[in-house]
Amino acid sequence: MSRSAVPPVPSAPSAVTARRLRGFTGAGYDKGRGLLTQVAWFAVLNLVFVKWWCPPRLRPALLRAFGARVGDRVLIRHRVRVQWPWKLTIGDDVWVGEDAWLITLEPISIASDVCVSQGAVLCTGSHQRRSPTFEFDNGPIRLEPGAWVAARAMVLRGVTVGAGAVVGAGAVAHRDVPAGTVHTTGGTR
Repeated sequence: MSRSAVPPVPSAPSAVTARRLRGFTGAGYDKGRGLLTQVAWFAVLNLVFVKWWCPPRLRPALLRAFGARVGDRVLIRHRVRVQWPWKLTIGDDVWVGEDAWLITLEPISIASDVCVSQGAVLCTGSHQRRSPTFEFDNGPIRLEPGAWVAARAMVLRGVTVGAGAVVGAGAVAHRDVPAGTVHTTGGTR
């Protein structure tokens, strides 16, 4: 086929939302605590919680001190970031690996016997793509008993990962993952 015989590429949809980010209001997002508590958590997070020298058994206590509900025998490795601990619930016997990021604009609930592996991201925040001012479109995340969010996987806002389900390494869970299934970059089975 000659170069001139190549069919034209279809054009993009004509309805494009013009962004006007200056008008962003942040409506509907409540941080849940006052500025002083936010600043205190930010200091503790960055000066102690994420550090390699902070004992893993101290991290659950620090989260509890800032309002998180954390069960027994919870292992949280170094470099784990938690946006707002007062919006976090963790059951018993949970592991959270290095570099995991729990973005708690809305609540994150992690049941017992769950593993959140290295570099995984649980992100409760998003934006309304058709909103000119890009307003929030946040939603809670729930990981049910025995779930596993593997290395560098991502769970997006409003998603429930069912009991015993797996979000495979590098996969993005943008909708619920049924109990006992495996969601990978190739789909859910």
